[in-house]
Amino acid sequence: EVQLVESGGGLVQPGGSLKLSCTASGFTFIDYAMSWVRQAPGQGLEWVSAINDEGLRTAYADSVKGRFTISRDNAKNTLYLQMNSLKPEDTAVYYCLKPAGSWYGLNGSRGQGTQVTVSS
Repeated sequence: EVQLVESGGGLVQPGGSLKLSCTASGFTFIDYAMSWVRQAPGQGLEWVSAINDEGLRTAYADSVKGRFTISRDNAKNTLYLQMNSLKPEDTAVYYCLKPAGSWYGLNGSRGQGTQVTVSS
């Protein structure tokens, strides 16, 4: 059974930083691309970033490019999202995703999510 457990969310002021983590189990982590998606209050899921299985290729939504960095540690079965220069519009529940198809997709196995709130 795929299990994804996110952590690291919280309340941060605009311009601040947070680092999210996602610990994976129940599948061979190194074999899969992984991604982060988010859901803002009252909105649908939004794709944020993805990384290939080896961690050598990454992709970002335009809204976070230059501010967020995705990475992974395959030895620890852990996915990360470093978020800098946070804006109020980054407020959302962030989910780690094992994509079911394209790594730009929103379908797949998700964790329970971690809340990120950007507010002064």
